[in-house]
Amino acid sequence: MIDLLVVRILFVAVLASAAFFLHPFRQSGPVAAGIGALMGIAIVIFEMRIRRITLKRLIGAAAGCLLGIIGAYFIALLLALAVGKNSDTIPFLQLTILGLMAYCGLIVGAAKGDLLNLSALGGVFGGESSTAQHSFKILDTSVVIDGRIADLVETGFIEGVLVVPQFVLAELQMVADSSDSMKRARGRRGLDVLQRIQKMPQLTVRIVEEDFPKVREVDMKLIELAKVYACKIVTNDFNLNKVAQLHGVDVLNINDLANALRPVVLPGEVMRVFILKEGKEFNQGVAYLDDGTMVVVDNARKMISKTIDVAVTSVLQTTAGKMIFGRFDERTHAVHAGHAPGNGKEPASQHVSREHASAG
Repeated sequence: MIDLLVVRILFVAVLASAAFFLHPFRQSGPVAAGIGALMGIAIVIFEMRIRRITLKRLIGAAAGCLLGIIGAYFIALLLALAVGKNSDTIPFLQLTILGLMAYCGLIVGAAKGDLLNLSALGGVFGGESSTAQHSFKILDTSVVIDGRIADLVETGFIEGVLVVPQFVLAELQMVADSSDSMKRARGRRGLDVLQRIQKMPQLTVRIVEEDFPKVREVDMKLIELAKVYACKIVTNDFNLNKVAQLHGVDVLNINDLANALRPVVLPGEVMRVFILKEGKEFNQGVAYLDDGTMVVVDNARKMISKTIDVAVTSVLQTTAGKMIFGRFDERTHAVHAGHAPGNGKEPASQHVSREHASAG
């Protein structure tokens, strides 16, 4: 990295020195050197930006720009034949059309370059295979609003390129502009999370313009986009998870990861919990662990707002989360003063259905 910085500084210095002695634009030495240095800095900035672009996008941009220039040339010929070369307006129109067509071809070609299959050409292009796209991970709206994806990125467990579709950004913007204060706060939280991820140097966030006008639901658009890029969807939406699997699209579910990292609890163990409220069934109390896992305790209705020791009787593990069932016995289990750490408040996002409380 230091060697590259030295090369860039030398490049700017050489360009400034050449301008000082060659006097471009008929400028004096110091002014010409300043112009040369500014041009060198602009070239270095362009090089730093272009290094982040994949080979597919470079080829797509070059091809699109070339086609735009060719199209502008034929349009200019038609204008010259229709109006005549003596008109003072024709050269300006020809230059404007050339810039417009080249610019549009460059932008559209770069945007569609990811759809190229260079691996089919083999040889040098074989290295730019579809395996690069497999490192792409498409973020859906729910996982962006959830916010835990930013913490995962910081830990380094998420690598590759995070893809944010434009229709997901539009949905986030719509939620952020909602008249409902809760929805508005969720939308703004999602936008803040995206900005936080974009500032992390270890990961690249790419905004893609691909859309599927014939598909109405955002979930189905995500699935179609994942098929195009042959990559995975990152979500915490249970329904999207199931539908994507039916379509053969791999999904990284944040909730599944959280469930896998929860501590293992075995029947017969004694754990200390804070009883927050009564359960669905008679004489039940409900507590929550630090990670949001619901603990349903028999014989604990009278222990609401107290910290008690309970014996684990069973553990229910589902795709929606984990539930622990326990029993409180006044003769053998202790009652403690104060709140258990982290259990004095029900979590804002509880992924386990409250209806499961009656299963004990």
